[in-house]
Formats: sequence, C-alpha cells, structure tokens
Amino acid sequence: MDVDVTIAALDRGEVRVAEKVDGDWRVNEDAKAAILEYFRVRKVEPIEVGPFEYLDKIPLKRDHAERGVRVVPPATARYGSFLSPGVILMPSYVNIGAWVGPNTMVDTWATVGSCAQIGADVHLAGGVGIGGVLEPVNARPVIVEDGAFVGSRCIITEGCIVGEQAILGAGVVITASVPIIDVTGAEPVEHRGIVPPRAVVVPGVRQRAFPAGGYGLPTPLIVGWRDESHNRMSLNDVLREFEIGS
Repeated sequence: MDVDVTIAALDRGEVRVAEKVDGDWRVNEDAKAAILEYFRVRKVEPIEVGPFEYLDKIPLKRDHAERGVRVVPPATARYGSFLSPGVILMPSYVNIGAWVGPNTMVDTWATVGSCAQIGADVHLAGGVGIGGVLEPVNARPVIVEDGAFVGSRCIITEGCIVGEQAILGAGVVITASVPIIDVTGAEPVEHRGIVPPRAVVVPGVRQRAFPAGGYGLPTPLIVGWRDESHNRMSLNDVLREFEIGS
C-alpha cells in the first residue's frame, strides 16, 4: 500500500472509506489503514492561510473553485477528505477520510468527523456533530444517506447510520447503544444504530428505575414518517407539521 497514493485518491474522491454495495455499507480497511499511517509519518509544520496561521500534520484542501465547492471563511477541510460539486461549507470542519456528496450543506460550526460519509442533498444544520471513526480499521464510520436533514446541535456517533430522507429534529443524539424508539404504532419498536429511511425523529425520554429512584434517560423517538407529500413541502413546513424545530 502506497500511503501517499491512497490519500491523494481519497482527496480526489476516487477512493472512499466506505461505500454501499448491494444495499450494505462496506468498509475499505486499506483506506483507513493508510490514513492512520499518514498521521504517523507526517511531521507537524506551519500552515498559513491569509491572516490565519496553523500548526498541523495534515495540509488543507485546495482548488475549491475548480471542484465547484463554496467554502466560507474560516471553514476548514483537511487534505484527504472529498467535497463533491455543489457542496457548501459554512464556517465548519471536515476531517480527513470524510466524503461529502453533491449539493450538501454543512452549516455553521458543524463538524464532519474522520471517515464520515455524508450523502447528496443533505443538510447538516448549525452545530451538528458527526463523529469520527478511524479505529479499528474494520469499524463502520458514521453515515448520513442522501436527502437527510440533521437539525441543529444533533450528535451522531459510533458508526451509526441515518437513512435516506430521514429528518432529525434539533438536539437528537444518535449512538450505537441508545435505542431509537418508533412510537407511531400501537407498540414501541426499537432500532439501534440505524435511523430508518424517511423517519422523523425528535429527542425523547425513557423512564428507568435505579436504586436511588426513577429517572428519565434521553432517547430518540420516531414520531412520524416522511411521505411523498412532504417532498413537495419546504423543510420548515415538514418540521412544523410534526411540531419539531430545526
């Protein structure tokens, strides 16, 4: 494995850390291993960008105009990440190994962690935290599929998947260990680590008994499903229909 060749291919979007094959997400362990080795062999050096000065091992991406990407200062995308045409980065951060699909908005102070895979036509609203998953090399990164909307201050970690066209209301936290509970039917249905496609999710609470008494633990709740009629509505209209904010 030639580390420099692999990182350059990640930067151009010719190689991805994870891709969907026959309906399942598969991890490219060689690409992850190359990123880890790249960190090991690189030396810390100064980086100057206009009035800004940095000290880091990984250079920044360049040639945004040629790639059709809009980057608003002081947004930062590290070399070895890929930004598709039509991507808009408000002041935000995209780490090495991440892949961001066409026409996706990464809003102010949102972070896209190492190796995260963000689909096309996604909106990551202000302050969203997409976790990075570098190790172990066979671990699935965080994935947000095409057309999803992730509301302000949401957190998605531990290789969780947000399915196509799903909507996460402000403040939802998705982790591998906390159940996502569908409360739209007669009985609750639990999902773990995966938000189903077109689900509308809000922050909720589940009651648990402890030796010191009963307390509520935060848990995401599926309160509805995005249907074809919602595709013709503005996102704000959809959120209002389900009584959630962005």
